[in-house]
Amino acid sequence: MWPLSQQLCVGSPPGVWVCSTDMLLTVPSAPGIDWDGFQGVRVIAVPGSQAYARNHGVYLTNEQVSRSSSSKGTGVLTPPVPWVLRSQPCCGCLTCGSLKSSLWWSHSQGLVHNIIYKGTEAQIQQCAGPDGTVPLVCGVVFFSSDAAEQLLATHVIPPLDACTYMGLDSGAPPIQLSLFFDIVLCMAGGVTEQDFVKGGGDTSVRNARSVLWAALHAFPLSMACIPNASYDYMTTSASDHIRSLTLLPSSASHLCFCKTAHSHVDVCPSTPTLAHTHVPGLLWTGTCPTCLCALGSSPVSWRMALRSPTACWKEPCGWQPAASSSTVTSRYVTAMGVTPSCQWMGSRVRWPWLGYGIHGYEIWSALPPWGCLSGGAGDPGGCCPPQAQGPDHHWPVRHWEPGQTLCHGCKPWPEILQFMSLQPHDKAKCVRLAPGSCWPQLVSQGVFPFMRLGSGSGLGTQGPAASSQGPLEIGPGCLLSGLTVGSSSALQGFPLRDVVLQGHHVRLRDLPCRVFTLTGRLDDWQSPAERATYLNMPWAEFFHRTGIREGDVWDAETPQGSRCLLSARLFPVLHAQEALGLEDVLWLLAPVASERLARWRAAWRMSWQELLPCLDKAAELGARQALFFLQGQHKVRRVLLGRQDSSLLPLARSAVHEGYHEAVLGTLDEVASTAGDAGIAARALACIAEVLGCMARGEGGLRSGPAANREWASAFGRLESGDIAGGVRELAAERQKWMSRPALLVRAARHYEGAEQILVRQAVMSSCQFVAVGQADLPPLGHWVQVACPARLDFSGGWSDTPPITYEHGGAVVDVAVLVDGCWPIGARVRRISEPELRLISLGGTPQSEVVAELVCRELEHLQDYCQPHAPGALLKAAFICTQVVQFPSQKPLQAQLMESFRGGFEVHTWSKLPHGSGLGTSSILAGAVMASLYRAAGKAASTESLIHAVLHLEQRLTTGDHDYCEKSMPSRSFPHHTRHCLL
Repeated sequence: MWPLSQQLCVGSPPGVWVCSTDMLLTVPSAPGIDWDGFQGVRVIAVPGSQAYARNHGVYLTNEQVSRSSSSKGTGVLTPPVPWVLRSQPCCGCLTCGSLKSSLWWSHSQGLVHNIIYKGTEAQIQQCAGPDGTVPLVCGVVFFSSDAAEQLLATHVIPPLDACTYMGLDSGAPPIQLSLFFDIVLCMAGGVTEQDFVKGGGDTSVRNARSVLWAALHAFPLSMACIPNASYDYMTTSASDHIRSLTLLPSSASHLCFCKTAHSHVDVCPSTPTLAHTHVPGLLWTGTCPTCLCALGSSPVSWRMALRSPTACWKEPCGWQPAASSSTVTSRYVTAMGVTPSCQWMGSRVRWPWLGYGIHGYEIWSALPPWGCLSGGAGDPGGCCPPQAQGPDHHWPVRHWEPGQTLCHGCKPWPEILQFMSLQPHDKAKCVRLAPGSCWPQLVSQGVFPFMRLGSGSGLGTQGPAASSQGPLEIGPGCLLSGLTVGSSSALQGFPLRDVVLQGHHVRLRDLPCRVFTLTGRLDDWQSPAERATYLNMPWAEFFHRTGIREGDVWDAETPQGSRCLLSARLFPVLHAQEALGLEDVLWLLAPVASERLARWRAAWRMSWQELLPCLDKAAELGARQALFFLQGQHKVRRVLLGRQDSSLLPLARSAVHEGYHEAVLGTLDEVASTAGDAGIAARALACIAEVLGCMARGEGGLRSGPAANREWASAFGRLESGDIAGGVRELAAERQKWMSRPALLVRAARHYEGAEQILVRQAVMSSCQFVAVGQADLPPLGHWVQVACPARLDFSGGWSDTPPITYEHGGAVVDVAVLVDGCWPIGARVRRISEPELRLISLGGTPQSEVVAELVCRELEHLQDYCQPHAPGALLKAAFICTQVVQFPSQKPLQAQLMESFRGGFEVHTWSKLPHGSGLGTSSILAGAVMASLYRAAGKAASTESLIHAVLHLEQRLTTGDHDYCEKSMPSRSFPHHTRHCLL
């Protein structure tokens, strides 16, 4: 409904939209339909391939007919209507640098001449545009208000009254009409009344067509073909469904859908080293290795790829998969880079071909068999041993020993190489998914770390986990979905090939249960049994192999023509004595014992036709919702622990909206308490504040505000002392008391932001380790050391220290140093004095100005308020402490420190021509000027880089943040940059 209501309908005049629901329709956000002067009825079309049109409907416009006629006489194809040449990426993506030119339908009011359904090659060719695509019938029609009223007026005219309950209640026989071939077709310009009426089936349909012709033929029928739109008709064919999931090149659309499948595979307990390297999540489509066309994934990882042949999936690159059955896999996804032709050799692994792998949510190229990226086989700097030719493959064979040190080139593939180092009993715990198979909605909780896929394969809610009994073999052409962890043992040992195995939530009256269905990919659900198949074999062969009789699946009174797969009672639902499981349908693949047949016959079985009304849609949607947020929790861990450039705010909003906020909060608590890094923990606490803010739903007041309530003091104290885990636990316990109403949620969010600031300060305080101070000659008493600085103008990126921006994206500030009225507006000067005291003096706008304020510090107690930015002289007090001119706190009195180290005290003068709060960097630049002059006056030397980190440290001691003050020590302009990996 979204494409129709939010995209296609925009700007349309009053009328009625009719849309079928048996399709997958993708349209651009701005379809660009021209509604000026519109009258009558308009059909929506999408460009598609001529091959797909052979089994579908296409529109033939008047312009195409005239173009075809003119080309017959001249031999030249000359479009009489305007066409627009548009550049289209070769794979329908935005990252490819190689563009192809496509001619798209630019006119949106071409009149429809006819509708061709399953036409001949010549008829379809006549409908084609200059780019070879044809306008497909996509099931969307718009009736103007006049046309809609005229159509509705026919409901009282016989025999059309049989389409309504009034007619049926009056005794009229029911009549079935087609929207396109009975209603829309009568308005096509190339259809005559005689042909249209005679084209009906029985007399009632012909009479109905006659009424429709009289009522609607006068309305013009126009077509709008939407450029860059895609369309797929949803059939009952399992092959078509698998193809749409695996995004094979033979998909109906000439464009590629960007789809994802959810997957969760926990780490094998016997391989704890994988716990930190393997957190699979969303599985994305692959990329073109040559032109880096990202089909739903970032192409960055492909920049490291080494692959041959180098080609692309779409024209004009023309990349074709290699002969190996595993190479088409990347059209959908491959998990963990283990592909079907991989062979186990004890503690070694032979790799005739490695396809693609997944690391977190990111597609990356698996290590090519001809060498690592550091230089290849035998390279002195690489870990890859010399290559050898495999006896049955043209690919070289590689051997990695367990525990072998990885070279730089192999490190981007930790999962693959760690898999190589697994022991044989661990390697047996894997899933091998062969070409053309799909495993959507997979959740495997607990026992195997790797899965193996092949061409067109996919993973995706609840999938089985392997045990130590051996690997799971998933052959080509399979679709597995809705399988739980408890079903894993049943899958082992069964030959899965071209089968569809699904688990369903079913409710029989008030009894919820799970039912499994098993069918073949090539089976036709509705064909009579005598010419149909089950599990891809004729029914007679199936009965012979299993011992099942025809009377077991169909009642004796069922007519032969109605005996089909749809009505066959094959699927066990309940058993009088035992619980049913996956093995109660899997045995149909390889019948081994008569007790299985007896158990199957004793069970209450249902056909798919009987099961369909019993499906528990609420339970199924609930399971998928739970899976989505399970993936969300994995994303939280991956993003935070990996310090990744990704915002978690959309997930927080979704979790709050769907009631999964407690699970997300628990995950954030876990990450914050176990990360062992103040920066990661700080970001996790900031995310908790975001979740609490979302829970307030815009109520409860402003997010900014005080955060010093005594109830939170104990938790804050633990964070200040460095006990992050204990502090996070106390924060979580206190949080539970503040969840009842929006005002409390907002206040709790403020305190979490306060806790985050404590950890940020601790992380940034580590900047002092980058301050290198040397010794210099101590200036004589009374000698002034003066530093003057320019002001700062920010061009972009200001406040780069503001979480969560710094966490998620890093920070980059572009600014310039400027003079004010031709002079340096900010400055400081320091001299040594004989009295053991600190004289802190603030002047007016210049060094010659009068004294504005003066403060004398003779005791250490006078420096206690250095960390309160609004206290008198706080910045200067902090400068003495951060430069270690004064040790604070200390058992030694201030006067004793000054006499012992400097034989006297210091006098500091500061000035600024800029008003407070001007935004020109006054406070941070002044801090730099004071520290630079104080270092020199105290006989110390610091580089510019050390001075920058020293000021950063000072500002954190002042709790004022990390401002972009760097330009005051740079020539004329600066570009301070903060990476998202640290706070420094």
